[in-house]
Amino acid sequence: MHAKNEEVAFQEIGKSVIVREANALKTLAHSIDGQFINAVSLLSSIQGRVIVSGIGKSGHIARKIAATFASTGKPAYFVHPAEASHGDLGMVTANDCALILSNSGETSELADIIAYARRFHIPIIGVASVPDSTLIQQATVGLILPKEKEACDDNIVPTTSTTMMLALGDALAIALMKKTNFTPALFREFHPGGALGAKLSRVGDLMHVGNKIPLISEDTAMSDALLMMTKKGFGVVGIYSTEFTLTGIITDGDLRRHMDGLLQYRAREVMTHNPLTIDPNALVEEAMGLMNKHKITSLFVVAKHPQQVEGIIHIHDCLRIGAT
Repeated sequence: MHAKNEEVAFQEIGKSVIVREANALKTLAHSIDGQFINAVSLLSSIQGRVIVSGIGKSGHIARKIAATFASTGKPAYFVHPAEASHGDLGMVTANDCALILSNSGETSELADIIAYARRFHIPIIGVASVPDSTLIQQATVGLILPKEKEACDDNIVPTTSTTMMLALGDALAIALMKKTNFTPALFREFHPGGALGAKLSRVGDLMHVGNKIPLISEDTAMSDALLMMTKKGFGVVGIYSTEFTLTGIITDGDLRRHMDGLLQYRAREVMTHNPLTIDPNALVEEAMGLMNKHKITSLFVVAKHPQQVEGIIHIHDCLRIGAT
């Protein structure tokens, strides 16, 4: 019985921690004001990089924020305050902006990087919970964290404060993405690997081109059409009119519907008109969605201007790179 009560107590502790942090994030959201806008404008205006710094738990959050900026189109890196005092300040240039995190705003290890930024007129975005702290007073833009209690009962373990710092960093990065028109296509350039890279790959990166495309003219005899379908291995053949403009497609279903006297037909008499196609610049995720929705395994890739066949993509091409 005692063990069961202890388990319930632990569950309640876990819930209370999450609730406290969630409530703190709601308070943070309501605190977003003109200073946030100023911070986004400053970040978008600099020609250099975002230098993110902090010590202790704030330092761990700073590393993640720097990684988020870098992956969303804004060059950024983390500088450890102690290393900065021993030579790493040389990496910081006048074109950069410093984003400095400190819950108290009085962290002594940050003094050198703050002084360096002020000396060389490098703008500072300070994040702290004390409005009249040294960090906020020295910052070009000060972002104030709400004075919320930490998630532990003793109010000493950095939990709620670091959660708010992390969320604020994410908010800055996403707002900056919108301001700079950072597109999914650009995002993919920074994430070529893994499931995310697969999701953001373009159809044009995977499509089969040239003589691998199963294409025949409208006047092709069905005996030759069957040979083409077998040879190319996609289970379909595309029909073009002039200048490789796709006018139709022949699938296994079309063959079954014209089984009686099939070899007496020409391709244009068997084909399905206006087949489903996809643009080479479309995401692989979109191609997968179309094939799953229409229960097909291949899509012809057709450019909009001019509307000519550029390739063909098979569902196995998408699955091979991890698209789902």
